[in-house]
Amino acid sequence: MSLNFNTPLFEIIRDKNKCIQCKVCVRQCANEVHWYSSYENIVNSDNNKCVNCHRCVILCPTKAITIRKHRLEFRNNSNWTSNAIKEIQKQADTGGVLLSSMGNPNKLPIYWDKILLNASQVTNPSIDPLREPMETKVMIGRKPDKLKFNKQGDLITDMPPQIELNVPIMFSAMSYGSISKNAHEALARAATKLGICYNTGEGGLNKDFYKYGKNTIVQVASGRFGVYKDYLNAGVGIEIKIGQGAKPGIGGHLPGKKVGADVSVTRMIPIGSDAISPAPHHDIYSIEDLRQLIFALKETTNYSKPIFVKIAAVHNAAAIASGIVRAGADVVVVDGFRGGTGAAPTRVRDNVGIPIEFALASIDQRLREEGIRNSASLVISGSIRNSSDIVKAIALGADAVYIGSAALIAMGCHMCRSCSTGKCNWGIATQQYDLVKRLNPDIMYKRLVNLISAWNHEIQEMLGGMGINAVDSLRGNKLMLRGIDLNETELRILGIKYVGE
Repeated sequence: MSLNFNTPLFEIIRDKNKCIQCKVCVRQCANEVHWYSSYENIVNSDNNKCVNCHRCVILCPTKAITIRKHRLEFRNNSNWTSNAIKEIQKQADTGGVLLSSMGNPNKLPIYWDKILLNASQVTNPSIDPLREPMETKVMIGRKPDKLKFNKQGDLITDMPPQIELNVPIMFSAMSYGSISKNAHEALARAATKLGICYNTGEGGLNKDFYKYGKNTIVQVASGRFGVYKDYLNAGVGIEIKIGQGAKPGIGGHLPGKKVGADVSVTRMIPIGSDAISPAPHHDIYSIEDLRQLIFALKETTNYSKPIFVKIAAVHNAAAIASGIVRAGADVVVVDGFRGGTGAAPTRVRDNVGIPIEFALASIDQRLREEGIRNSASLVISGSIRNSSDIVKAIALGADAVYIGSAALIAMGCHMCRSCSTGKCNWGIATQQYDLVKRLNPDIMYKRLVNLISAWNHEIQEMLGGMGINAVDSLRGNKLMLRGIDLNETELRILGIKYVGE
């Protein structure tokens, strides 16, 4: 047996004076970190297995458990950090590619936090959203260049298909397989209650959820899992996934251990088989090929649904987005480098892609310069953490946003970033029955409704403070933004002024 240099990431501290050997931690930990010794009448722990999901800490009735980072220290070295050393040791031990879940955790600039909102004062008075109308409803889809009305004032322009959102927020693509059926149900029910949409992800749509079709965006990804005519017609919109922010240029892989009978039927693959999505769509190698797929999807659905195209935020995203709009897409979706994922190669997740703030500003500006901004809506995603991020995104040019990680956190995710193991202790990123049932959709959908309702109130407050009474009036209004701790190049790309100007 070779020498293993890997050390635990976390250390479990158990207060023996508080521990009553109730064994709740033993029963609740899917990673088998805790075990009971009947001979010693104590509960022991294996630090090597701990992912710091906090379930044992929260459920311990006497609060006897504490988890902290392991205290092993390496000599200080700004280049060869402890994390770099540990990753080399892990790969030397396994010979495998490093995999990571959720978004990029590295200490890189968060540009939302370097952008400030303007506010109204005397010359443009603020609006009180408690006493005056405030519109947060948005329409997603291609807009006509002109509107025509008859003499009676009725609209006579043929409108392209639109999706009406009561709030400029949708739940982003998370496939059935990568997350549990109960998690999907909570998202679908919350979207229906809120009057917004959720995205199926690339895993098809479970038959039990077809009833939520009016609030569902169905996705067509490179693996084409679960894609057929009824599926395409089940939702209110169709999204072609070209790439995602956590792994631009990379395909997907759902391990066979997550493909049980229900996932198998939904994805239309054999039970226990790996679901591997190719990096490219094998029928898309040019904008012309993309146009053909968009045309085929519109034909299949009788031109009744807007077609989304999702790309990762990369350096030439503006040019790509222009081509997507000209190919006939009704909505362009751009996912930033902090976007979440069930699993991605660590090196790709942490080193590929660009911040969503720059991609958004660049795309909006280019589409305006080319006179095609109204030809498609612009939706962004990639670590939208709160309502102020949303308001800033709209001012930079977005019509709406997708949220993924925030929705999972609302349902109990503790960001332990071990989704790829399939042993999510909170019943979210798992297909293991005893773990799935821990997530109660009757409770979790209400938490999602609470979150979006709270954000909607905050959006209205911020709009009112700017003297704006409708989300549409803020879209692309960069005069309401100011930058702080940004250099001239960053300000130029974002298209905003420095504080005080």
